[in-house]
Amino acid sequence: MQEARDVAEDARESEWAHPSFVKELFLGRFRFDLIHPHPPEDAAAMAEAAPFLARLKAFLDERYDADLVDRTGEIPEAYVQELREMGAFGIKIPKEFGGLGLSQLAYVKAMELVTSKCGSLCALLSASQSIGVPQPLKLFGTEAQQREFFPRIAQGGITAFALTEVHAGSDPANMTTSAVPSADGEHWILNGEKLWCTNGTRADLFVVMARTPDREVNGKLRRKQITAFIVDARTPGITIKHRCRFMGLKAIENGWLSFTDVKVPARNILWGEGKGLKLALITLNTGRLTIPASVAGATKGLLRGVRQWAQERVQWGQPIAKHEAIAQKIARMAASTFAMESVALMSTALYERGGTDIRLEAAIAKLFNTELAWRTVDDALQVRGGRGYETADSLRARGEAPLPVERAMRDSRINLIFEGSSEIMRLFIAREAVDRHFSIAFPIVDPKSTLGTRLRHLAKAAPFYLTWYPGTWISTMRTYHGFGRLEKHLEFTDRAARRLGRALFHAMVRFGPGLEKRQMVLFRAVDIGAELYAMAATISRAKMLEGQGNAEAMELADLFCREARERVEASFRAFYGRHDGALYRTAQRVVQGDHAWLESGIVDGLGAPADAPAAVREAVPV
Repeated sequence: MQEARDVAEDARESEWAHPSFVKELFLGRFRFDLIHPHPPEDAAAMAEAAPFLARLKAFLDERYDADLVDRTGEIPEAYVQELREMGAFGIKIPKEFGGLGLSQLAYVKAMELVTSKCGSLCALLSASQSIGVPQPLKLFGTEAQQREFFPRIAQGGITAFALTEVHAGSDPANMTTSAVPSADGEHWILNGEKLWCTNGTRADLFVVMARTPDREVNGKLRRKQITAFIVDARTPGITIKHRCRFMGLKAIENGWLSFTDVKVPARNILWGEGKGLKLALITLNTGRLTIPASVAGATKGLLRGVRQWAQERVQWGQPIAKHEAIAQKIARMAASTFAMESVALMSTALYERGGTDIRLEAAIAKLFNTELAWRTVDDALQVRGGRGYETADSLRARGEAPLPVERAMRDSRINLIFEGSSEIMRLFIAREAVDRHFSIAFPIVDPKSTLGTRLRHLAKAAPFYLTWYPGTWISTMRTYHGFGRLEKHLEFTDRAARRLGRALFHAMVRFGPGLEKRQMVLFRAVDIGAELYAMAATISRAKMLEGQGNAEAMELADLFCREARERVEASFRAFYGRHDGALYRTAQRVVQGDHAWLESGIVDGLGAPADAPAAVREAVPV
């Protein structure tokens, strides 16, 4: 446990060089000025991207068969080659290296387009560019490394990120893949296995995370370091042991890989020895901007299909959209989709503008949008009824519109797991949310601290808390004139931010160091912060759109905020979790077998038995 904590803390970005809207929220400060007026799009950059986006859209509309890809579990090479020719694997790579040199906004717009058609294709393109070689190479690569690898990727080279192992998922301290220097110092010898490596079965280049030998840094021995290597897939010793198949994203090129005495040139270390995990986390700050936009693209497509269906389908003498039970789902889908796109675009705009630390904004965008998208897909399936559960191929064969709702549901579920599961995202956000209190007050409440240590830190903490804490109770008296029906929501967000700041501080005083084990308390704080960020982003964008002549956006923002406020209030009411202890105790009894009696009356396992004849096993779909 302690080693895992140490590894995670070493990988954190401990400094906050720039302001963060979300960080301020958790401190009880509603700094709306940090995100409003909404950062404008770079008109010149988007004009430059327009031809590529138009070509990509035409390809998806006219030639890409997403149902074929889902049915066969393969993206045809002809599709991949056309994407190579239009530069889709080098969207953000600088033009000097043969890439398109487009902006982050153009890139997420492209992924939104792609996901509205096919999740498997988005996985191929985004895994290669968001977390694969190009992004860390752009951020941390040397000029020589960029000259060597960027042109190859820009021409269509597919890349992958290899971190996860069988026993090292969310906890990288369990990593066993290792790299040791060769005798001549010219290479590193890589050994180990990586699991669930997206694009791993089709990649030309990998970023591989591996343990490297202990070494002394600034007089301190750094143990079990993790280092990032660029690895050429053609290098001898790399084996694809298995291509993994999943519930959704049927054509994802995801694999279980083995590295046996793989010789990696020493010049292929990214950033430096022992910096691999920090490199991964910083890369993900930008990489996490992709999924929020892509899930918004998916729900946009579903909204269009459901809207048309609800007008055409007549039950009990009128279109089903006229029935309140269905109407509420449709309204919620529209408001949620607007909110998701607003969160994605705001987070991207803050990154593009610069001068903002977006680690929390990006993390919340990923967490919030993926969970809201899952609920939205569920509503879409319910509105479509049996047709939502039926495959597009089957619908087409019966002569009906082949809206692929069930495929969208299968493809959407993984978004709550990869690039940081919802639980890991909440832990990450919670750690950053309490960072200021942790750095100032932790030694005061730590039972291991001596009296002298507590007194010294109390003297340092007093000036901060004597001014900060009263401020969380005192109204800012800020007014939000000019926002019309959204004014009351901004006032609520201002009050709720101060209440959130107090609640986190009270929890730290109440639980002391034990707060880190009260995960559900922290999770409720994170959920409140996420809702407040989504409300602020949605309001800011709606106001911008109103100024551009789209007054309808205010209606969607108002509806989203109405329901978000109810969720915030519910989280505050349940903040300390009256039943958390009971749930935890019961869970321990369940896993210990005390309630195994509940599992009687069923067969053992699902699918073909392990000792079934080969012909039977092979007939079971995988």
